[in-house]
Amino acid sequence: MVLALGMAVAAAGCADNADNLRASTTPADFFGIVNEFARLGIGVNHVVSGDAGCDDRTLGPTAIAFDAKGLDQPTIVRIHLYAFRDKATFDRLRSSVDTCARAFVSDPATYEAVDGAPFVVTSQGPWGPQFEAAVRQALTAAAGSSD
Repeated sequence: MVLALGMAVAAAGCADNADNLRASTTPADFFGIVNEFARLGIGVNHVVSGDAGCDDRTLGPTAIAFDAKGLDQPTIVRIHLYAFRDKATFDRLRSSVDTCARAFVSDPATYEAVDGAPFVVTSQGPWGPQFEAAVRQALTAAAGSSD
């Protein structure tokens, strides 16, 4: 009986901690973002840290490129993620991301960009609507509630 009570208390403590982790007030790291993608049905592969897709030395340290696919996106798309330190840095450098994308986007009419400050993802599109919605949802969740 005492053992069962102890296990119930420990489980309740873990559940409370798990809730706190999900309700994070700080942005996730790259692995947290990938976990959000996976949770929503997007697979990630061929990750390259520091690949901004252009020669912008300011964006390079913030960038991670990867292949993604899932949901209604049957073909692999190369995505560039820019993970800024905070919202102020995001606000200052956000326009540089679109300028950088000109180096790897071949059709501006299908350019895809999703913001979830302090994150931005960009890619040559088009993307399927479910895929785009899941990317947006994952970035929003990974961003937490910090400014």
